[in-house]
Amino acid sequence: MNIYAKLEELKITLPPLAVPAAAYVPFVQTGKLLFVSGHIAKKDGKPWVGQLGKNLTTQDGQAAARAIAVDLLGTLHAATGDLNRIKRIVKLMSLVNSTADFTEQHLVTNGASELFGEVFGAAGAHARSAFGVAQIPLGACVEIELIAELDS
Repeated sequence: MNIYAKLEELKITLPPLAVPAAAYVPFVQTGKLLFVSGHIAKKDGKPWVGQLGKNLTTQDGQAAARAIAVDLLGTLHAATGDLNRIKRIVKLMSLVNSTADFTEQHLVTNGASELFGEVFGAAGAHARSAFGVAQIPLGACVEIELIAELDS
């Protein structure tokens, strides 16, 4: 299935490429691999601030991770010009702003992982790491970066 048709079916509109907030670039391609810089969770265009286990639930975190996945898709589109060039989502790394006793970082990250599966099918299945961290830039609740493989 065409990726853009799938996005339309899911009622997903791709955002424009975000301007980096510090001294880095949004993505780097080397060979067939595309490395996408970390994206923080946003709600209503502003950082989605909070801490899992304190003032946000696992379900809130999943929604934040899904929102990040949509932003990452926008960056992938900007980087490739055509999401149908994505051969595979290779790896996600997720940082979850959480309390010391919060242990559901993996469930929070499912919000992004499941969306990549919906969009890319089997090619969206990926390796993954999910970490609980004491803080994320701008107080965001979740940050996710990814590596994708291109077809050419």
